[in-house]
Amino acid sequence: MVDRVRPRDLTFLEQESAETPQHNATIEIFDPGEGPDAFDHARLVGLIRDRIAFVPRYRQRLQAVPGHLANPVWVDDEKFDIGFHVRRSALPRPGTSAQLLELVSRIVSRPLDRTRPLWEIYFVEGLEGGRVALLSKTHQALVDGVHTVDLGQLLLDLQPEARALEPDDWQPRRSPNPANLLATAVRENLTDPGELLDTVRTGSRALARTADQRSERARSFLAAATGRRPKTRGVINGPLSQQRRVVTVETRLADYRRIREAHGGTVNDVILATVTGALRAWLMTRSESMGGLRQVRAVVPVSVIDEELEATSLGSQIAAHFVDLPIGETSPVVRLHQVSYSFQAHKDTGRSVAANRLAGIAGFAPTTFHAIGSRVASVELRRGYQLSVTNVPGPQAPLYAAGARMLASYPVPPLTPGHPLAIGVTSYDGGVYYGITADRDWIPDAEVLGACLREALDELIDLSSASRQRAPRGRRTTKSTSKGSAKDKQD
Repeated sequence: MVDRVRPRDLTFLEQESAETPQHNATIEIFDPGEGPDAFDHARLVGLIRDRIAFVPRYRQRLQAVPGHLANPVWVDDEKFDIGFHVRRSALPRPGTSAQLLELVSRIVSRPLDRTRPLWEIYFVEGLEGGRVALLSKTHQALVDGVHTVDLGQLLLDLQPEARALEPDDWQPRRSPNPANLLATAVRENLTDPGELLDTVRTGSRALARTADQRSERARSFLAAATGRRPKTRGVINGPLSQQRRVVTVETRLADYRRIREAHGGTVNDVILATVTGALRAWLMTRSESMGGLRQVRAVVPVSVIDEELEATSLGSQIAAHFVDLPIGETSPVVRLHQVSYSFQAHKDTGRSVAANRLAGIAGFAPTTFHAIGSRVASVELRRGYQLSVTNVPGPQAPLYAAGARMLASYPVPPLTPGHPLAIGVTSYDGGVYYGITADRDWIPDAEVLGACLREALDELIDLSSASRQRAPRGRRTTKSTSKGSAKDKQD
């Protein structure tokens, strides 16, 4: 029986173009240690060899059906070469963060090779302080949280000592020949009406996509001939180029908790209020009129409880939540309260998942949840939004890869058509790490947005300190020991 690509996964393959590569990426910074057991490229390759058996899809490639009579199938890559997928790179020592991000920007701009398994990992040496970085790229069609988790989730351990695993004796199965694929497709279409309907829908979407691409090329040619920029639907919306710019920002989780304790809400609310303040300040540096843009419509994938799902069915436990970020509001505290109010309806459903419960899932790592969140944002394009913000609370204890401690983890979310900006956030081991992906041409000043994130957080910290100084001592004590505050600490 063939392993056919599911319709939802096929959507991400169909949407891919040179301007919209459909992969998630993550930057992880490690302290490699010293001596013969130091974390290097060879140890990374060995670690992946040990763990890749748990994600069979990472050794499979796509194979099309002749005549496109059915969806493509996943087949074992008979020429699987781990050296192609696990690559070694280096910065001129001592490599700076800016140099690393320039390298990352160029790598994430390139689509993955469709003739091979749809993932890559780069081992980057030469960072200042003796550190090393892992940059992983995984196609959105690969990771759904139900049938396949992200490989990066399997490489990390809670202890420096690596887990002992059984030897991997994988041998690729012979790929089906085109004649067999064609015969199987015809038989399925004749005996399974649902399969036939999927095939028809796939063909219709392919024709529509081709028409859209031709229309877009015509508009681009007209714009080049006339010298006019194409019209946009908003200040942070516009056409995409083939190049990306990646910006990262490191902050401390304790600051968000301090703001939460002073003004209420959750850490997630404070993060979104920080993003709101940063967007406001950034747009003002670009001399954008705030009178015509009072809100930014954002899609924020959130975790939900579904009692009918198995504990490992993570993909179906992420839902889209839409929030209007009040960038027209001048008060940072009022912005925080407005964001908190927007999420209150989600909390009142009783299906929301507290951050500590999410991070406590066995084997949890943020990379899989970021991949699912990006899938949700892509699916919700039809509902209209201007920005996607994926915030994943990670474990607050250190994680290790082959004994090397992970120091930081930055998500690099993909861009969707017409949306040249996306933001991912990961909290891990006392830090909150932002990853900003921007179109290199449409948003050339993405690093300014990164600086505005720090300033927006500092502004909230300053106001929280002043609030705590003004509040009566008894009131602060009651707040910190009340049942409601205990719940906030969990969130």
